[in-house]
Amino acid sequence: MFIRPVNSKKSPTLLLDQVSFTWPNGVRALDKCSFKIDKPGLWMIVGSNGSGKSTLFRLIRGMIKPQEGNIKCFAKSSLVFQNPDHQLLLPTCRSDLMLSIPDNCGYRERTLRIRNALNQVGLCGMEDRPIHTLSGGEKQRLALAGALVSESNLLLLDEPTALLDPQSQQSILEIVHKLSTDGNGMIISIWITHRLEELHYCNGAAMMDKGRVGPWEKGKDIFHRINSLAGRRG
Repeated sequence: MFIRPVNSKKSPTLLLDQVSFTWPNGVRALDKCSFKIDKPGLWMIVGSNGSGKSTLFRLIRGMIKPQEGNIKCFAKSSLVFQNPDHQLLLPTCRSDLMLSIPDNCGYRERTLRIRNALNQVGLCGMEDRPIHTLSGGEKQRLALAGALVSESNLLLLDEPTALLDPQSQQSILEIVHKLSTDGNGMIISIWITHRLEELHYCNGAAMMDKGRVGPWEKGKDIFHRINSLAGRRG
């Protein structure tokens, strides 16, 4: 059984139970993968290439369906890509954000949502700014604003800092952390990362290997364990 994502005023919940998926070429991307997130926060997943992370996001987003197992997602999800140029389509910040706002919203509400979302990601007053003039970090913040105007409460972030300079990396990390841990917030953020220093900002972290997500742990514990293993091999 697969339950499609739905919007909810209550705290978002995501549950995967024994989910498996094999691509047509025979690669088993997920193998009886199970985990649960039932409260807002910033949750990070670390894994090597080929461990199943990108397939996991596609399944949660509803882009593909599990071949075995169940997904229950009581949240409205948005996917934030590694490269924001892959999801910013229109010429200005305002016009691009308009694409993410439900059709039943009136002009006044649309204007308010756009203003609030830009404020939350540090792009205040940039409604009419041409997207081609934005830096890489500003584009990634605009992609986050697109999720906010759609009222998503489950953010799926696929290495969102990988292509950014150190200052922009830190900015995106702090913005997502604040959105996910603010006392008034109701957002689950699942963040795929290869940058181990980012683990110090999360509420919980897990290792993904061979299509399975391990138990949630403190980010700093995984950070020290991976560094310790790297030191032994080095």
